[in-house]
Amino acid sequence: MKRRIALKQMALYAGGMLVIPSCDFSEERILAAYEKLQITDAHYKTLSKVVETILPGGEIRGGRELNIQDFVLVMANDCLSEENQLRYTSGLKQFDPYVQKNYRSRFEKMQQSKAEEVFQEIVKSKKADPENQGGMNQKLAELSYFLETSKRYTLQGYLNSEYFMTEIMPYKMIPGGFQGEIPIKPSEKINING
Repeated sequence: MKRRIALKQMALYAGGMLVIPSCDFSEERILAAYEKLQITDAHYKTLSKVVETILPGGEIRGGRELNIQDFVLVMANDCLSEENQLRYTSGLKQFDPYVQKNYRSRFEKMQQSKAEEVFQEIVKSKKADPENQGGMNQKLAELSYFLETSKRYTLQGYLNSEYFMTEIMPYKMIPGGFQGEIPIKPSEKINING
């Protein structure tokens, strides 16, 4: 009898040990794919809204629909130097608190027009004082760096996406032959790469 009870208790103990490591008691989980950037789910959502602000959806698919935010994070994780990665993540982490403090709303909850206005104001504040002579603080410089880098990678990801290359500007691998002079129709899709 005692052996049966001991086996039950060992099975319960082993099952409990398997369950405990899977429990996550931390508030924010670091996304494993971007280990150098230390991005959480909240930061990922903020970046998704920034990408949507840069390339909103409509008649054509927008940046968020194409998951361009993943491309932006991969490029920042793999291609930026360590110093620039720190600047980028610092700007990303400070972005939503800065917007909440100065605009009294979370960036994710803003309407498209207001989000575009906030985006432009932060980028213009950097351009108004490019050499930091007027006392532009470090926080605003990092925010501006984050937005400009995100914009650059968003456009790069969108212009190289399968959707853009097949539906917006279809690529012709081998054109139909040389035609020296062709009138271009305004409604015709023209591939700038070929």
